[in-house]
Amino acid sequence: MQAFGNVATQPEKKKSKTSQREYTEFRMAESQRGVDTEPTWYTVRVFKDTLPHLDKGDFVKVTGKLKTDFYLSREGKPTGTLVLIAFEASKIARSAAVTPSGAAAGHSGD
Repeated sequence: MQAFGNVATQPEKKKSKTSQREYTEFRMAESQRGVDTEPTWYTVRVFKDTLPHLDKGDFVKVTGKLKTDFYLSREGKPTGTLVLIAFEASKIARSAAVTPSGAAAGHSGD
């Protein structure tokens, strides 16, 4: 599956308790502007040897397998989390033709 969204927590390096394999984990919010009233939240676990160069707030594309983790909440109620086991997580770059001010690159604003 592929999902596009914003990194909502600073990615951090973790280690699997069972396999001792290292991974990077962050929360991601996926929503369609003007369509969704609430985003879909994912916990993303990237199992790559290199740390993805992502920061909180980045717009990213994540490719991987979707699964659900079920557990009991602090109140003792059953709940679950969508987890994306990712083999790719990359920042979507802004267009090179647009500058931070929103003007097209190469134009002097005559």
